[in-house]
Amino acid sequence: MSTVYRELGDFIAATQGPAVDAVDVKLGELMVTCAPANLVKVMRFLRSDSNCRFEMLVDICGVDYPEREQRFDVVYNLLSLKHNYRVRVKVPVDEDASVPSVVELWPVAGWFEREAYDLYGIFFEGNPDLRRILTDYGFEGHPFRKDFPLTGYVEVRYDVTQKRVVYEPVKLRQEFRTFDFESPWEGMLHPRRLPGDEKAS
Repeated sequence: MSTVYRELGDFIAATQGPAVDAVDVKLGELMVTCAPANLVKVMRFLRSDSNCRFEMLVDICGVDYPEREQRFDVVYNLLSLKHNYRVRVKVPVDEDASVPSVVELWPVAGWFEREAYDLYGIFFEGNPDLRRILTDYGFEGHPFRKDFPLTGYVEVRYDVTQKRVVYEPVKLRQEFRTFDFESPWEGMLHPRRLPGDEKAS
């Protein structure tokens, strides 16, 4: 299959020219990289060309690389039912830049783009309904970013006295502790003193 993908990748690179930044076959999968400005053109070609016919958009997701200048990759997974091919299209994008929406090509993209916006903060220009989809209306931040704190910023609970849901800043109920999780049975294998050994002497 990788030979077929190499030939298809060469065909895509030859026909799209400078619109495509890179075409690779990695781990037996075809990957196409392009800039946000060329995304709609490349995606329309992949959907419509008779050699490709990637008519099914399987998923859109984000990947966060905080150390990189273009922080995010927007990844599109496409499937050709006619040829039984798969392709992954990657679009590197800066934190403050936007990616054009592909809703006009695949209406289901609206839901996937909302998810990537909600969880990563990636903005999709032209999406007719770009709002949060998994987090709450008043949620602050984007939880799949690597700099988002594990505890979050606010916690939600039901207050019996107020008879409603309340949002409060996160409060840790106890200090962080260090625990010794070593099992006594594992300790027996190593000739060293364990807590409590002093009682035996």
